[in-house]
Amino acid sequence: MILDSLGVEDFRCVELASLDLHPRLNLISGPNASGKTSLLEAVFMLGRGRSFRTAHTETLIRRERPAFQLLGRLRGDEGPRPLGMRFGRDGMDVRYSGRPVLGLAELATLLPVQAIDPEVHRLIEGGPMERRRFLDWGVFHVEPGFIGEWRRFQRALRQRNAALKAGQPEPLVRLWDKDFVEAGERVAAQRAHYVQLLAPHVSAVGERLLGSAVEIGLSKGWAAERSLQEALAGSWARDRERGLTHSGPHRAEISVRFEGATARDRVSRGQQKLAAAALLLGQLRCDAALDSAVTVLLVDDPAAELDSRHLERLLDEVSGISAQLVVTALDPDTAPLAAVQEGHRFHVEHGVVTRLI
Repeated sequence: MILDSLGVEDFRCVELASLDLHPRLNLISGPNASGKTSLLEAVFMLGRGRSFRTAHTETLIRRERPAFQLLGRLRGDEGPRPLGMRFGRDGMDVRYSGRPVLGLAELATLLPVQAIDPEVHRLIEGGPMERRRFLDWGVFHVEPGFIGEWRRFQRALRQRNAALKAGQPEPLVRLWDKDFVEAGERVAAQRAHYVQLLAPHVSAVGERLLGSAVEIGLSKGWAAERSLQEALAGSWARDRERGLTHSGPHRAEISVRFEGATARDRVSRGQQKLAAAALLLGQLRCDAALDSAVTVLLVDDPAAELDSRHLERLLDEVSGISAQLVVTALDPDTAPLAAVQEGHRFHVEHGVVTRLI
């Protein structure tokens, strides 16, 4: 689907805004703290049900207002359909074409959106959870059965950990092992298969952005030579002592290497940003090759921490992605997307949006 339009009300510093979006490129310029990133955040929120900047959704409501509202018009094979979201002190209400949206998985299917923002380096220097989230988003969009197995595994993990923390007898704890092992093995297998498909795309994008391949690998969350059942048996004493489960796909980790070294330890902040962009753009290219293209790619202030040569490489790579692009910049002339000859331009100041072309 394409996001034809975006309506924003009482979201961060934006009191009221309406944007008619181009299906290819939308460039939003304006000074710092003007509301540019807030518009990208609104699109991300509409597609993911969360912000890429904060885990506290209540802070997105404009000061002294009861709620924020977002309205997108999606255009696909069935024609234009509205996607609306309201979040206030009474919780979140999301509706598509007049009916309630049943969970974040359906929302992500309706409007697949990805973002490259100034904090994207966290994908490299942050903890394993950041990289697992990145991985699972990709697997979700190409493996139809993944979300069901992932939910089954998460439920078994929560119940098993709760039993461990409560000090329940071993037979009661192990009641959850069957679901944990069956779903966990499938989740791990789907992740491993996806990483095999993803790795060549990430490597190629890394070559173009950094001049050297970005290599990725996957540790599934337990010893490779063991089955998950064997790993659970081997960690039982530690699980019992500490009240949590130590082996399983919830402990999986993606390794990222650049020029033979771990990317988190050996590269500058700018190189971390480009390595993270290689992961994200490689994922979009991989998913497109598997007929699961992302709808919208958000790029927030791409010039941050990049010299002109690497900025040009990044923008050339972004322009080659088959997605609707929404890009922000302090000055639109400093962020050319040479390969994209058409699009809309907007200017934002004090939360007020003006269409330029």
